[in-house]
Amino acid sequence: MLTVSGIAHVAIKVRNAQASLDFYMDKLGFEEMFRLDRNGRLWIIYLRITDTQFLEIFPDGTGDSAPGDDLVGFNHLCLEVPDIHQSVREVEAKGIELFRTAKQGADGNWQAWIRDPDGHRIELMQMAPSNMQAEAIARIKAK
Repeated sequence: MLTVSGIAHVAIKVRNAQASLDFYMDKLGFEEMFRLDRNGRLWIIYLRITDTQFLEIFPDGTGDSAPGDDLVGFNHLCLEVPDIHQSVREVEAKGIELFRTAKQGADGNWQAWIRDPDGHRIELMQMAPSNMQAEAIARIKAK
């Protein structure tokens, strides 16, 4: 079995790097850590989510928008937040429109949904004190 200690990064392809930086840095508060060039051109921008989790932004994508949620591929990025209602107020104050309002999901956790400038879906999730993920982990550890 592969031993995994976490998800280190998620990478997205974007049309306009500056629009994405405005969204992820200015509106969500991520910090730029470094950039990589390839063949004299900007290749990747690393943004810090936590000290061990990053978002990689690859510029110069083509197409109009990220694929819809019915297509094969990665579906969305989920960001855990401590208070869903406070987080909703914060993103709305920054001019980010919710496309799904805050509600309790099937797993018992609170969630609200936003999109980045390229249409990538982002779930904001507050873990409930007694959530299905924690219950499943407890069952696994009890074995």
